[in-house]
Amino acid sequence: MDTKIKQWMVSSENEWGPFILRLTLGIVLFPHAVQKLFGWFGGPGLVGEMDYMTTHVGLHPLVAAAAITVECLGTFLILIGLCTKLTSIAVFFLFIGMIVVDHASHGFFMNWFGKMPAGAEGFEYHLLVLGICLTLIVQGAGKYSIDRLRSRKNPVI
Repeated sequence: MDTKIKQWMVSSENEWGPFILRLTLGIVLFPHAVQKLFGWFGGPGLVGEMDYMTTHVGLHPLVAAAAITVECLGTFLILIGLCTKLTSIAVFFLFIGMIVVDHASHGFFMNWFGKMPAGAEGFEYHLLVLGICLTLIVQGAGKYSIDRLRSRKNPVI
């Protein structure tokens, strides 16, 4: 891999903004990830989520497994600030897929007042995630991240 690409992937300034956004994204994604993976917080667990994604949404099982992996592993990586730019790209495209495949048909707004059936949510939350991901892609992980530590110790990883 090209050295400049490697440098870009771990580059991060020692800034508070990306740190705050990284933690916010990780904290918001965490409950959703563990709902899908372990069934915590009333979630379906891995078997239930795979069933939902393959039967209701119509995804191929490999695509469904990849989506769950990106969300669950990506949440952990973003929280610790490891491979933040690459992970943010993956999460960005995951959320674009969520909008296109499932949420755009329900409109912009979340189902705040229960007027739509359970699970029918718009895409406003997804747009916030996309904006945070774009910022992390451009600025990196910020303070207190493994990426920042790695880029300082070895500028050509």
